[in-house]
Amino acid sequence: MKLVSVIGARPQFIKCAPVSHALRHLAREIVVHTGQHYDDSMSGVFFRELGLPEPDYDLGVGSASHGAQTGEMLKKIEEVLVKEAPDMVLVYGDTNSTLAGALSAAKLHVPIAHVEAGLRSFNRRMPEEINRVLTDHLSDWLFCPTETAVENLSREGITKGVHLVGDVMYDALHDSVERARASSTVLDRLGVESGRYILVTVHRAENTDHPVRLKGIMTAFASLADSGRTLVFPVHPRTRKQLRHLSINYPERFRLTEPLPYLDMVLLEANAQLIATDSGGIQKEAYWLGVPCITLREETEWVETVESGWNRLVGTLPDHIVAAVQQASTGHAAGWTWKKGEASRSIARMIAQQSSRRVVS
Repeated sequence: MKLVSVIGARPQFIKCAPVSHALRHLAREIVVHTGQHYDDSMSGVFFRELGLPEPDYDLGVGSASHGAQTGEMLKKIEEVLVKEAPDMVLVYGDTNSTLAGALSAAKLHVPIAHVEAGLRSFNRRMPEEINRVLTDHLSDWLFCPTETAVENLSREGITKGVHLVGDVMYDALHDSVERARASSTVLDRLGVESGRYILVTVHRAENTDHPVRLKGIMTAFASLADSGRTLVFPVHPRTRKQLRHLSINYPERFRLTEPLPYLDMVLLEANAQLIATDSGGIQKEAYWLGVPCITLREETEWVETVESGWNRLVGTLPDHIVAAVQQASTGHAAGWTWKKGEASRSIARMIAQQSSRRVVS
């Protein structure tokens, strides 16, 4: 069996790694990198650290508006699919690369498998939400990480091809956390001690592209720093550009960095006193690592982390963020876990069992 895996952004590299490792014993995989994240800190280092092979195709699409970027991806992915004639296209998550891969395959009547299907924030203003919904409705196999995801699909009338498999990011995290502890020197490089800093990340367009929200977040961070807390802030390129445009300065107790390799981020997450983020993946990783989390959004697709009490949705008002940090819980999260490697192996087995026959709608 021959399949094409379409990836393009750093969360997809993380999700793809354990699935790819499991698949390569059972099928021929061709990796297509759209170039959505393209510099070494956002792309190349992830391939090296996660043990992913070099992409068979690097489309080099790069940054652009949503429409222009997705359109260019569609054109180039279609060319690959026509040339390779795969039995299946495998897409991950909710980026423009996800939607472009699914649309290209659908137009050519190539079956689609979606890893991390069924997630919903129910906020259609988020580009990621549009990508998720459309990809799910195009897919033939929908690999869900949670019962909630299965229920979301059922409410939309999608029941065929739906499989509850667990979360591949759990596999990736637990494959990497001990390696991170053994090899990463990021705490020493940044001059921080375990349990004595807050890790913060901001990259969602809904925050970075709205000056009032971004200023609210940064005002809260400044207040926390002024109260004596140390903040470690790996700055996404989009965020750095907006902060520069808005002339927002950083307090002295900020530890600013460029985007970090995966093992460095895993170590920072595992040793943080608290994480403040608008990232979906980091919410889950904080939960699994037992680190309290506050989410700088009004909703989340990972409702399990909130229902557990481990994650709090706080939005972007400075007073709400500061109060949530002061009230954050301590201890150990429990409950929403999977056996290591279970999700990736389940997906690989199901894909391998499909033979080379095409799905006819």
